[in-house]
Amino acid sequence: MKGKGFIPYNGLRFSEEDTKKRALSYYQYMDLRRSLRFFSDKMVPKEVIRDIIMTASSAPSGAHKQPWSFCAVSNATIKSKIREAAEKEEYENYHGRMSEEWLEDLSPLGTDWNKEFIDIAPWIIVVFRKPYDEVDGVKKKNYYVQESVGIASGFLISAIHNAGLVTLTHTPSPMNFLSTVLDRPVNEKPYLLLPVGYPTKEAVVPVLERKKEEDVIIWY
Repeated sequence: MKGKGFIPYNGLRFSEEDTKKRALSYYQYMDLRRSLRFFSDKMVPKEVIRDIIMTASSAPSGAHKQPWSFCAVSNATIKSKIREAAEKEEYENYHGRMSEEWLEDLSPLGTDWNKEFIDIAPWIIVVFRKPYDEVDGVKKKNYYVQESVGIASGFLISAIHNAGLVTLTHTPSPMNFLSTVLDRPVNEKPYLLLPVGYPTKEAVVPVLERKKEEDVIIWY
């Protein structure tokens, strides 16, 4: 496809040997990533958060609509409001909304309704999905919104890890309170909350085993 609206692709190119090395190295690096609940309050520079978010915004999306917004929150008062509302919903989840099977599956992770990391982590990134945009007062539909924002969130988590920081995927349910606290427009719907920062020296993680190659890959 050539002509108006297209430019030559000038992407990276490696030898087969370097491709193999880079693929293995990246897998081994990402395999070190863990979700963490023990955050230091050490500040992370604003420009680091900016670059992490812009990495996420480089993700592919349906019809290149880029149907996302990222709210980066460091204000202590706003974080406390988010924590209060999140804990209210999570308390209800852990005391009646979640099934016994769900609670049993969560028990090895040591999770509960208390979300103190929202106050402690220097940054909270809230990802919003946009089913539509408004251009000059006219609604413009976005496509494959869930899938697109999911891919962008994966980019975001990878970028956080690459910066030497840690995070935790938090999806308080329901989470419409995030739209209220952050005063977002009606075309933005909360998708994911990520505390971002450095781990504490005493941080621990559950003993987990990821699925093996033969459990996740089916070759044809």
